[in-house]
Amino acid sequence: MTSGPEPGQVSGRPRLVVVGGGIAGLATAYAAARDGSREVLLLEAIDRVGGKLRLAEVAGVPVDVGAEAMLNRRPEGVDLARAVGLEVVHPAVAESNVWAAGGLHRLPRTLMGVPLDPDALGGFGPLRADDVARIRAEPDLPASVVEGDVSVGELVEERFGRAVVDLLVEPLLGGVYAGHADLISARAALPQLVDYATRGSVLEHAASIPTTYDAPVFAGIPGGMGLLPDAVVAAGGFEVRTGAVVRELARADGRFRLTVGSAADPETVTADQVVLATPAAPTARLLADLAPEAARELAAVESASVAVVTFAFSAAQVDELPGSGFLVPPSEGRAIKASTFSFAKWAWTRAAGVGRGPSGADLLFLRTSLGRHREEATLQVPDEELVRVSLAELAEAVGLRATPVDVHVQRWGGGLPQYALGHLDRIARVRESVASVPGLAVCGAAYDGVGIPAVIGSAERALAGLGER
Repeated sequence: MTSGPEPGQVSGRPRLVVVGGGIAGLATAYAAARDGSREVLLLEAIDRVGGKLRLAEVAGVPVDVGAEAMLNRRPEGVDLARAVGLEVVHPAVAESNVWAAGGLHRLPRTLMGVPLDPDALGGFGPLRADDVARIRAEPDLPASVVEGDVSVGELVEERFGRAVVDLLVEPLLGGVYAGHADLISARAALPQLVDYATRGSVLEHAASIPTTYDAPVFAGIPGGMGLLPDAVVAAGGFEVRTGAVVRELARADGRFRLTVGSAADPETVTADQVVLATPAAPTARLLADLAPEAARELAAVESASVAVVTFAFSAAQVDELPGSGFLVPPSEGRAIKASTFSFAKWAWTRAAGVGRGPSGADLLFLRTSLGRHREEATLQVPDEELVRVSLAELAEAVGLRATPVDVHVQRWGGGLPQYALGHLDRIARVRESVASVPGLAVCGAAYDGVGIPAVIGSAERALAGLGER
């Protein structure tokens, strides 16, 4: 933990303390420090900022071992990257596949797995003729009646049949939430689908979605998304203290008191405003006394643990691989739920491997992802077993049998909050409870979306809420 005077003691400006150094906390601190009206201090429990944005060296090359991309069609992420001086690039246009029914099948055009063009489904082998016929008949169904909330799986099955849920929706939701279609709120995760279904035919309304766009769907940063956290800190104008565990949050005499550090050597940090940009569970603990209703609601938010296994292979030993990777439906019973061929997806990743292998050989990087909600047993094995099963299933899926030059296993325990039925109402109750405490706000992946732009958007909302109170 760094030492020095508490911010605000000299300048006399109001002091904002941001708890949590993931992208939500960094975006909060960066935005709050822009106008210079507040002293801003960010406290992060571990020895680095960035949260799920992280670089690690694999065969001596820094590559992403957390989030590797962000949505480009929502502006918050790319705007922040450009504001702190980083270049934004886009992935190669390459097909993705689904590994099912004993082979790879090109992923058709979908809305989070919901097919948008029945005419393009003939080549998607796992779907039977009667499955495709069911999809084509969707416009004949009456509008769905959705009272309260409904799971993604239930709504899609009602309109398209179970095969679409199992073979298309599940693998895509697994990639985003590491969750299951029958447990995830449609209103929270796929509001566009709910809107279409309740107005009539999903297929007919989806026909208005253009097949080509002026902007790519995804964006990244040359050198990795893991460059963003340090760039925000460098540009930020706020103080960062790492290794600063916040153990208690209290309020007295109109100010906040944060107990920071070890139980044996605690420190008190005072603040005029506090933003908690921590995951749901630690946020619940910190709110237990100040906003007990919010604490109870956040304590009920479940999460999924995942692992990312990154491989470096000698390019000479890797035959051509199909597309940019593949997804795996949980019904297939595999350990891995996805594989990304990073070298095929990102030009910078391919370039980074040139001449970096033994004797100057070129390296190719790819990764697998393992772990779904309520399936923690998959990850309760040594790292070596995650590597072994990944290699075995890569060999079966795409015929890759090369020996890796290097490998890195990154575990994200409880890394993805689950948007269960009633999530939107739960978060509304959380925010109402927190709003009863002047100068307090919350943000992060547990609220409005798990993607980078959505998380930054939640930070902007938290700051706006502070300004209104």
